[in-house]
Amino acid sequence: MATELTSAIVKEYGRSAGADVVGIAASGDFASAPDGFKPADILPECHSVVVLGATFSPEVLNDIAAYTESRNAMLSAMTKMAQAVAKRIAAGGYQTKIISAAGGKWVEGDGRKEQVGYISLKHAAEIAGLGVIGKNYLLTNPDYGNLLWLSAVLTDAALTPDERIQSDMCAGCNKCVAACPVGALDDLSAFGKKGCSSHFKIENKKFVIKCFLCRTVCPCAYGISDVGFEK
Repeated sequence: MATELTSAIVKEYGRSAGADVVGIAASGDFASAPDGFKPADILPECHSVVVLGATFSPEVLNDIAAYTESRNAMLSAMTKMAQAVAKRIAAGGYQTKIISAAGGKWVEGDGRKEQVGYISLKHAAEIAGLGVIGKNYLLTNPDYGNLLWLSAVLTDAALTPDERIQSDMCAGCNKCVAACPVGALDDLSAFGKKGCSSHFKIENKKFVIKCFLCRTVCPCAYGISDVGFEK
């Protein structure tokens, strides 16, 4: 028999594992996700999605090699973080499924969606109240801006979900769209089919990233706790 588990307890699991932010989304709130990207497609009994976020040093944004190294290290760290949280949830008698930091994504627009993996971590984080997805297709958090990496744990535990954040942070701003050297942000419905892939390569089975202007030119890159967000 499963022991009682609350959202507060699970969030403490996440913080103890190293997360800077932890949000909870209800599985039923992923209705707009395409087939294959709903939590129940991965864990049929899924009730809750626990999303973990951890920030990285903005200093790495000054150097492509440092950014790539940090990105690869954070992906590994976030996945281990999810494993630690899943282990503690499972110890209470609940089912779990880890969504690694490589997660997956889906793009919505004009009725088309790009399918590249499990559930979309940035969409899960948005549903879980950890931020909003901007024109640069990055999750932006009130305190940490777009400097968060994510992972998640699916579970059949019935947890209380967090409220979504509402923001008009991109209103009147088009800096990321204008800065993109390949026009990848001109039409998010075609994001997965354009440009970005020409700005990274794989060496020794790891991504080497050559461009992240969409992250650095954003006025909200480092967080806007007091401006543009409501909850």
